[in-house]
Amino acid sequence: MSSGEPQEPVPLTKREFESLARFRFGIRRYLRFSEETVRSHGLTPQQYQLMLALKGFPGREWAAMRELAERLQLRHHSVVELVDRAQKQGLVRRAADPSDARTVRVELTSDGELTLVRLSAMHRDELQRLGPTIELPIFDDPSDE
Repeated sequence: MSSGEPQEPVPLTKREFESLARFRFGIRRYLRFSEETVRSHGLTPQQYQLMLALKGFPGREWAAMRELAERLQLRHHSVVELVDRAQKQGLVRRAADPSDARTVRVELTSDGELTLVRLSAMHRDELQRLGPTIELPIFDDPSDE
């Protein structure tokens, strides 16, 4: 076999399949919990993710549209629409960036912050409840064989 050909992947062991399946199950349970919880509070899952991305943005309390597009893994125009809807609900606001007139800052409002604090505490509690089902899967070291 030449070095340019892809190598066959090393098959997973039964234990690795179980670990991977448990992790996937935990993620799915968490995501279902998240979707149901935010909807019961009048938000879409994307709005919650937007607010979380803003509050959790490294080093500051705001983000530009292009940064949000990257964080949310969405196209720029989709983020603009998402911000428009969240702004109409009073969750976020736009502000001019004093150091760069081309940049629009998106930041949480006090209502958005309060909503995020409540929802995020519920998410934290659910993650603690899920415990080991959400831990990263453990894979055997193929060099041990």
